[in-house]
Amino acid sequence: MSRRTLFGLLVGLVFSGLTALAHHSAAATYDVDHKITLSGKVTQVEWKNPHVFYFIDVSDTSGKVTNWAIEASTPNQLYRAGWRKDDLKSGDAVTLAGSSPARNGLPKASGGTLTLTDGRKVFTGSPSSDQ
Repeated sequence: MSRRTLFGLLVGLVFSGLTALAHHSAAATYDVDHKITLSGKVTQVEWKNPHVFYFIDVSDTSGKVTNWAIEASTPNQLYRAGWRKDDLKSGDAVTLAGSSPARNGLPKASGGTLTLTDGRKVFTGSPSSDQ
């Protein structure tokens, strides 16, 4: 094998390893073994790469409102799953079921099935499949 070929293979191997490290495991951030359900009003939607985020104001039994950040899949994956950018708007009343909460206790979650205001259910991505 020539030195150029060997060098090219080594460079390719190094760069392929770097891209694998760039993506994080959802299981490191979210408790994928614990599922929660959240209901409330959407306050913001960020439809951009690498993940779509939306925020929900959720009231507890005492009436205290907490704004939850929900990490969904990539825009492309959501689009292929039937989502459209305008399906979720500020002020919409939604329910998110089967979502995984953040391990650090912050009001943040990932994945689950979102019930939209028209009753349609859309899959937001699953942290357990992103390990």
